[in-house]
Amino acid sequence: MEFKREPIFSGAIRSLIKAIGVVLGIAIGVAVAAAGFAIVVGPNYLPPKSTPMIMPDVQGNRDLLPATDPAILCIDFRGEIGMGDLTSEKIINLLLDSQEDMLKGRVKGVFLCMDSPGGAAFDSDTIYRNLMAYKEKYKVPIYAYVDGLCASGGMFIACAADKIYASPSSIIGSVGVLMGPAFNFSGAMAKYGVNALTLTAGKDKDELNPFRPWRADEGESRQKITAALYDQFVSIVVAARPRLSRQQLVDSYGAHIFIAQEAEKLGYVDSSDSDYSQALRALVQAAQIEEGKPYQVIRLTPPRSLFSGIAKILSPVKAVQSALGLGKHEEFAGKFLYYYQP
Repeated sequence: MEFKREPIFSGAIRSLIKAIGVVLGIAIGVAVAAAGFAIVVGPNYLPPKSTPMIMPDVQGNRDLLPATDPAILCIDFRGEIGMGDLTSEKIINLLLDSQEDMLKGRVKGVFLCMDSPGGAAFDSDTIYRNLMAYKEKYKVPIYAYVDGLCASGGMFIACAADKIYASPSSIIGSVGVLMGPAFNFSGAMAKYGVNALTLTAGKDKDELNPFRPWRADEGESRQKITAALYDQFVSIVVAARPRLSRQQLVDSYGAHIFIAQEAEKLGYVDSSDSDYSQALRALVQAAQIEEGKPYQVIRLTPPRSLFSGIAKILSPVKAVQSALGLGKHEEFAGKFLYYYQP
């Protein structure tokens, strides 16, 4: 009996088609399930609620207490601002959730747990301003505890805190603004005889177009915005950190980062030798919760969409980017950033 062998290329194409078929089948199944779920549940007029989690108090207790006991709201800022759970929209909804249901009227203080290199300038600013409005509206203290990195947009948000505590190995600072880098390929294109045409209406609509030579004043409007954002950033830092003068921050410290001990000497933080319990104890005292009186520390986590997570997993491009470690900061492309990037 004679067996015919399929060419390797044909077999590879056949396997690829099968794989694409499986992915499409799963995607269609998920879409159908989502549509059915929407029909059953009906329209949603309010965003999903944040997920509460009981965190340890100063003594390490995590018992569920009665809804009449005071509470400390814990918010994690771990990761890039403006991405994932740390978009301004999600944090605003989280703050709204903290005054509803099981936490309504109970929050006596806000505890910011910081480990962030910063991120999008607009998200950082919006989160900061909403924290300040929350503090003013509900008359509660806000304390920050840095355990890792509190740089740029992280520092911006931490300025909403009345006190900033840090672990000894934490790194703080990087007060600055950046956008880009932007690349220009016009020289390489000219070398290989490649031309590009961009149709625009409006003066300088194609500013920083990478496919044509840049003018001497290219990017000037963006530089003005960068300078204005930097001035706002500096003003907020020196207002929140009275031991830091504007002149020192602009002329000497700049966008540098500092180990916690040096950051305390310069005035970026109030304590550089703290841990979670010490920082939390100080907040409980500032919140005027009587010593010995039980209180609940509750961390709220923004809701996550099951279907959006599945969609990312099913995307071949996303899968390849994730495997290669690429595309991590594509959400930051073209944005003004308060971001520390080593």
